[in-house]
Amino acid sequence: MKILIADDHAIVRRGMKQLLLEEYPFAKIGEADDAENLVKEIISDQWDIVICDMNMPGRSGLDALSQVKDIRPNLPVLIMSMYPEEQYGVRVIKAGAAGYLKKESIHEELIKAIDTVLRGKRYITPEIAESLAEAMLSPTADRSHTSLSDREFDVFKLLASGKSVSDIASQLSLSITTISTYRTRVLRKMGMKSNAELARYALENNLL
Repeated sequence: MKILIADDHAIVRRGMKQLLLEEYPFAKIGEADDAENLVKEIISDQWDIVICDMNMPGRSGLDALSQVKDIRPNLPVLIMSMYPEEQYGVRVIKAGAAGYLKKESIHEELIKAIDTVLRGKRYITPEIAESLAEAMLSPTADRSHTSLSDREFDVFKLLASGKSVSDIASQLSLSITTISTYRTRVLRKMGMKSNAELARYALENNLL
């Protein structure tokens, strides 16, 4: 089995590699420290599963997920994050992830998630299942950030964290004009007028 770990922290990759080799001693474990190298690994080699951090330098985990699925549509990707399932779980599942794991419970959940995914199923925690059910039962319910596209959501998070339009353009390898357009869409969709309001909303909803 070939497993690729994408995380910008070497200590996290090392800990996960040790955990995986204890369970799968003959597995090949690859590593990538950012989204760029993740994509390079996906292009250059065949992997059975990818475990990707949602927050990495440069492109986000959601952006990387989109690229991975474009290149290898059938490659299962587990997204891990420090944020609660109810904040990001549904979004990453809808974006094509095979599962969503909180980093704080990664040691308890990782092997179970991998075994589930390699059987062709998605790893859905009870919290994500509840959020998915709520979304189906109340499709018109508006929580503002849930109405954003994945790219808009990435821009929203960066704006809320204090990044300037030019900083975001550089980080996402897009033009300043494009990021300004995304900012306008985000503000309009969320009914807000400034980055400060976006930051306040993000903090109140545990999105940063």
